[in-house]
Amino acid sequence: MSIRVRFIVIIGVVSVVASLVLGYVSYQFSVKNAMADAKRQGAIVFNMIHSSRMYFKKYQWPLVTELVEEDRFYPEIMSGFVMTRGVWEIFEKKFPGYKFKQATLDPLYPSNKADADEKKLIQLFATDKKLKNSEGTMLKNGKAFYYFARPVDVGEKCLRCHGTPEEAPKDQVEIYGTTSGYDWHKGQIVSTSIVYVPMDAAMAAAKKSATTLFAMGLAGIIGLMAVIWVFLSSGVVRPLAKLERKTTQISLGKELDEDIGVQSNDEIGDLAKAIDRLRISTAKLLKRCAGK
Repeated sequence: MSIRVRFIVIIGVVSVVASLVLGYVSYQFSVKNAMADAKRQGAIVFNMIHSSRMYFKKYQWPLVTELVEEDRFYPEIMSGFVMTRGVWEIFEKKFPGYKFKQATLDPLYPSNKADADEKKLIQLFATDKKLKNSEGTMLKNGKAFYYFARPVDVGEKCLRCHGTPEEAPKDQVEIYGTTSGYDWHKGQIVSTSIVYVPMDAAMAAAKKSATTLFAMGLAGIIGLMAVIWVFLSSGVVRPLAKLERKTTQISLGKELDEDIGVQSNDEIGDLAKAIDRLRISTAKLLKRCAGK
């Protein structure tokens, strides 16, 4: 294998490895930024939902209980969850892909039934009462989400609807039945409010960014190797090949009167001068020997 090919191979391997490392670092950096952005979005959206729920509890609920008969139940104005769900349905039209769920072990509303991952979160909150929130990544139907969750503990007011079917408002029983959503106890963790922020678009953008950077690096490598190939051919390989031929001829006693024909201000030029001195010395030596 020639010097030129070996040099190109070494440069190519090193450059490809460097591009792969650069692409990987870029991907990890993009993923980290995507995670940070999803976390920020999740916190904002969750606190918006939480704030609307707190407003309901602090201002609307006391007024509603004064105006509505004790046994009546109008979900749209008397259920914090129904109010939140309605707000979210409007929000979701503007920001599709985001999800909110009041994941519950034994809910009145069937769609709130906690799945396996959400049950683990509820159990986590129930085990550690000091834990105020949990966040991270989770897969839902093959799609990646960043989730932001907080526990929902049963308060005194919750028992009006979730104590026993006999004590619950009759309208509620007629709407939701008596098979689930009851027998809760004060202080119990039975639910968690979760906001899911979609990650697929951000992850795809991270992959695209890393791929683009690698492709640009690869294109740069090819261009660099082409330049190096031309430089080595004209500035190194050809002069050395010429010097090699001249040295062979000198060793055979030929072309002693011809100049080496290689001039450059570098190591190759120094080598050419040395060979030229050898040519002159050989020519003089042969002349002396011929004169004897």
